[in-house]
Amino acid sequence: MSVLVTRDKETGVAIVTLNRPERLNAIDLDTVEQLAFTWRELRNDDTVRAVVLTGAGERAFCTGIDRSAEVPQPSSPYSTDDPLLTIGPKANDLWKPVVAAVRGMACGGAFYLLGEAEFVIAAEDAAFFDPHTTYGMVSAYESMYLALRMPHGEAARLALMGTAERLSARRAHEIGFVSEVTPPGKELAAAVRCAGTIASFPTEAVQGTVRSLWATREATLAQAHSRAPAFVALGNLPPERQAELFTARRSKDFRMR
Repeated sequence: MSVLVTRDKETGVAIVTLNRPERLNAIDLDTVEQLAFTWRELRNDDTVRAVVLTGAGERAFCTGIDRSAEVPQPSSPYSTDDPLLTIGPKANDLWKPVVAAVRGMACGGAFYLLGEAEFVIAAEDAAFFDPHTTYGMVSAYESMYLALRMPHGEAARLALMGTAERLSARRAHEIGFVSEVTPPGKELAAAVRCAGTIASFPTEAVQGTVRSLWATREATLAQAHSRAPAFVALGNLPPERQAELFTARRSKDFRMR
């Protein structure tokens, strides 16, 4: 299973784990389906009152779409077949609070998930970056999520610097993208602790608060998303050229800030 779910009925907390550590928890089409199913299942499970989202292994929380996944691309710039649009909790109408616990890399499509979490707790070795521009792709949906979670200049720098630069957990905390930084390996326990506290409160009040907070941004996000397919269609290089850049520019030489 590429997505694992454990439930603690005593605390009301479920832990959702991306379970493809051998692929740095990259998301293939099977994982897309499993995530959507998981969020809908948790929505209807009254024993679950809060959720923690994490990734298996120490190297990565999630590295976005698995490049080996075959995703058909429409010819019209007004259509999109982006499978990651359906992987988040809010996209599946889950209004139970989700706390993300991040260790290692979180990049590209990971922001679809982090953008729909209530807040993020990161280990000191966490690193955030968006590789799209490096490989000739438009960072559209990812940047839209980032722009709602951090100052504009920081979102722009993260998106435009591609693989040349990574945002450290410390810096992510300074700009408000990460709410707490822990020693490596302690991020999950910190997230579970927060989720357990939230789950102990009356669930109707908690879900109403989650819904209220999301209401302040969902209209902006929906409007932005409606324009994203055109930006992607106009700005993306042909797939074969992207593949060439991916092969040519796979460098471990980056700056951590």
